[in-house]
Amino acid sequence: MQDTAIEKVVTKTNLMNFCQKDLQAYFASIDEKPFRAKQVFKWIHQKGITSFDDMSDLSKALRQKLMDVAEVVAPKVVLDKPSNDGTHKWLIDVGGNLVETVYIPEGSRGTLCVSSQVGCTLNCSFCSTGKQGFNRNLTVAEIIGQVWTAVRALSKQQGEHDRHVTNVVMMGMGEPLMNFDAVVSAMDIMMDDLAYGLSKRRVTLSTSGVVPRIYDLLEQSDVSLAVSLHAPNDALRNELVPINKKYNIDELMAACKLYAQRGPHKEITFEYTLMEHVNDELEHAKELVTLLKSKQVPAKINLIPFNPYPGTPYKKPSNNRTHRFQQYLMEAGFVATIRKTRGDDIDAACGQLAGKVQDKTKRQARYQRSLSEA
Repeated sequence: MQDTAIEKVVTKTNLMNFCQKDLQAYFASIDEKPFRAKQVFKWIHQKGITSFDDMSDLSKALRQKLMDVAEVVAPKVVLDKPSNDGTHKWLIDVGGNLVETVYIPEGSRGTLCVSSQVGCTLNCSFCSTGKQGFNRNLTVAEIIGQVWTAVRALSKQQGEHDRHVTNVVMMGMGEPLMNFDAVVSAMDIMMDDLAYGLSKRRVTLSTSGVVPRIYDLLEQSDVSLAVSLHAPNDALRNELVPINKKYNIDELMAACKLYAQRGPHKEITFEYTLMEHVNDELEHAKELVTLLKSKQVPAKINLIPFNPYPGTPYKKPSNNRTHRFQQYLMEAGFVATIRKTRGDDIDAACGQLAGKVQDKTKRQARYQRSLSEA
């Protein structure tokens, strides 16, 4: 009887999935010293190197060992699209699904909007991403890989455009706190001096209000917090942001107040998408002022004129309505800014990110059916 050779398939470990602490633990597991992990960490994130052969300060034996058991794999970019206003969008393949990453330049600031999920577990009524349904959480490699990709791409444009990433906001596709461990690990890499070296004030996590995880974040990270509020009372917020039915405004404000108490300059940014005749009346502005003052939450308010997409019933408010809302907040003593609409010509504006989601929730099919029946 003839022997049949069975080839063993070795699954390699993607080192982009590790923050520095976890990478050191991995190196210990393969009997290598922690300082070697630091060297590799710098090669991956500071220098953008994915080939162990090119990591010149590693011994030949270590390079071969790593090639046998590990790899460095960043997500694959399938679309690289600049906007007329300087905004840049990357469409990234994550195992047959597509997620979006957006870079927004503004003076000396360069903000990268990063996705945390394929689709979104939540279903805010006005958000295009939510209509795509949900497939899965992104891995650490897929999250930090978006930063890795943008930094590499922008570095090639230096001299011509002088653009770089100064800020990261976890405001792309998905609810970051529903992918807690991977998001926290990726943010640790963003703030690591051996990686991207961003200040904790320049990394912002935006949540729709997953209250228990805000308390967890308080214990495990020190990033800035933004909250997608969008309504000043529970009745309206239940319609716009359904997770409010589980964690209401009182519970959310209590968590925000505690998060802000960690030190100076810890204001919570409240994001408020203005939709015509839905939440943009002067009465809503008055309610919002009363809410924030009564809860004593240090706050600044980011007003976002709604960005329409096909099939949505909501409309963008006029400039007069938007500025009237802002003026009332400012006269009440709040810092209130109006976010400029950027990248709408490439569907990269706030609330427009959709990607391509192999939906497991049937939400996408229901939405498409509702459009056809309208």
